[in-house]
Amino acid sequence: MVFSSLIFLYGFFSLSLLAYSLCRSRRAQNWVLLIFSLVFYAWGEPKYVLLLMFMAFASWACALGVERSSSRRGKRCWVLLAAVVDIGLIGYFKYAGLICGIFGTVPDFIRSIALPIGISFYTFQLLTYVVDVYRGDAQAQRSYSNVLLYAALFHQCIAGPIVRYKTIDRELFGSEPRKPELAQGVSRFCAGLAKKVLLANPCGALADTMILADSVASDPGMLAANLERLNSSSVLGAWLGILAYALHIYLDFSAYSDMAIGMGKMLGLHYPENFNYPYISRTVTEFWRRWHISLGTFFRDYVYIPLGGNRGSKPRVIFNTLVVWLLTGLWHGASWNFVLWGLWFFVFLMLERSFLKKWLEKIPILSNLYLLLVVCLGWVIFRFTNLELGFTLAKSLFGLNGNPLTGFEAEIQLQSHAYLLLIAAIASTPLLHTLKQKLEERVWERDALSRVWNAVLYGAVPVVLLLASTANLVGDSYNPFIYFQF
Repeated sequence: MVFSSLIFLYGFFSLSLLAYSLCRSRRAQNWVLLIFSLVFYAWGEPKYVLLLMFMAFASWACALGVERSSSRRGKRCWVLLAAVVDIGLIGYFKYAGLICGIFGTVPDFIRSIALPIGISFYTFQLLTYVVDVYRGDAQAQRSYSNVLLYAALFHQCIAGPIVRYKTIDRELFGSEPRKPELAQGVSRFCAGLAKKVLLANPCGALADTMILADSVASDPGMLAANLERLNSSSVLGAWLGILAYALHIYLDFSAYSDMAIGMGKMLGLHYPENFNYPYISRTVTEFWRRWHISLGTFFRDYVYIPLGGNRGSKPRVIFNTLVVWLLTGLWHGASWNFVLWGLWFFVFLMLERSFLKKWLEKIPILSNLYLLLVVCLGWVIFRFTNLELGFTLAKSLFGLNGNPLTGFEAEIQLQSHAYLLLIAAIASTPLLHTLKQKLEERVWERDALSRVWNAVLYGAVPVVLLLASTANLVGDSYNPFIYFQF
């Protein structure tokens, strides 16, 4: 079940809000959230609910062990045990095939392992919980059901944002009453839904048309045909495809975060922002401060800084950064293209630290073009688990396959999707957000106008976006979500 589905919108989520609203105590509300979260997770793969429950149980027990241990060595042992359990399980389900492939053939039973949805997200959340208890930043939960709720909360369990226990502890389990922000939450949710359905999905469909759908690209039997397809693609067609993919992956993922944050606000829960218009960045360093912020801060606070961060010798800093980017690549998938994708950004981060950033600051007009080029080439690596396909597309982008500059298909697709790409590009910048802020500054000076503004912004606009998204969902079966596979 995905957020952008009719059964979720008008069935599951509506029922969860109704049941939640009927509860008067915090305990009853949390039980409603837990039951609906487990049902939501079990909708796609019932057996893996047991895995989620076990990992939550192990983290709950280890955190209690940390708090009750009287020695620092004992506390570290409990943290190590939690890491072994959580990382061991994600390693088995996600990376066993890659590891076996390094040392030889992959057994059939390893090939048949299905990746539990959301395991990369809730594993990190459970690890941060235990580590925060060890650091003294949070108190261990006495209730196992509370830890399970924290890990399974359906708003963000499947695809983030990654929420640290210490940032949501009071709102989820504290004694103070929650303060729902219903209007703001509904508005944010509907904006995210429209971003997903009306913009991300069409961009994804265009990318599939121009540079192969995932199901086609992953079929070994079609490798020769796929190589020929990418090899003969015009330069315009290749760029059209990868730009559509760049817009798709940003709009798709940020839309999910918008919907998660919106649902949280409806209940008085505040999840961290996960994106801050990354495509307006001028350096790779800035891009990764704006893209998937919760993942970046996790690696910074729980890997990079504990390794030594910027302290120490230059080789040590390079090593620390390398570890982070190897892990960032592997977090996204158990395939060599993701490792190369992480290393790709590591190289440019090192170049920027050495000299490139100073040079880019001197020529600001080129810095954003540089960033977009680096990121788009990175998306080529990210898109294809078959490295040969990715390399072929990269050459087609620059006409190195002897491919033509343009072609009939690319021109027709560009003409048909010009307005879509323009609107999607605008939605990827802070232009609309800035315009909204400036209008609000003028509106709040007059009471009558402010009431009209609130009625439009938090009433009419969400209704229009919801109806438009619903109409699109009724007539369109193309509704994937990229980050479900991670």
